[in-house]
Amino acid sequence: MELRDAVEADAGRLAALTDAPRDVMRNLVHDRTVRIAERDDEIVGFVSYDARDQTVHVTQLEAEGEAYERLLEEPVRFARTEGMAVELLALREESEIQTVADEMGFERTGSGPRFDGKPTVRYRAEKL
Repeated sequence: MELRDAVEADAGRLAALTDAPRDVMRNLVHDRTVRIAERDDEIVGFVSYDARDQTVHVTQLEAEGEAYERLLEEPVRFARTEGMAVELLALREESEIQTVADEMGFERTGSGPRFDGKPTVRYRAEKL
């Protein structure tokens, strides 16, 4: 599996992974840092994040299998280099993301906001 920066041409596949409109994904590529995971020239996941107030905020994480950990390592590496914390929200039903966050040393810090009426869990890592 290879990781690379997202480009505008990836918006269609990102939209298919998230059931979001293509324009929304195109804007995401322009507004955030977005890293793509590819296997055999096919996009199998992505992570988007931004940094503000001494925290790297993971804004979206979509993947398959082991790609979750590889992708989450990207914002963690950035945060470590910059001396920042990392925050991640996961839908309560997304057990795979929660498992990876727990295994990587994130701490559950309570409930996050609801997305489309679905509850989330907030994770934070001060230093990884």
